[in-house]
Amino acid sequence: MEMKVRLEKDEDGMWVATCPSLPGCISQGKSQGEATKNIKKAIKLHIRTLAEDGLPIFGSRGVKEMRIEVHV
Repeated sequence: MEMKVRLEKDEDGMWVATCPSLPGCISQGKSQGEATKNIKKAIKLHIRTLAEDGLPIFGSRGVKEMRIEVHV
């Protein structure tokens, strides 16, 4: 199974990894590689926990991300 993952460097220099299709699934690492390794473990645990609790693994498929222009 392939999952989209987002890596972002925070203000402390840590790499934060999130999985947009699994809200609340987040991990981090000192390097991109470490963050990627950690988010893989987090995704497995997140999916396993949802399944054990009888909850749907993936939420609404009707979510759309987009960029909009805002003038201030």
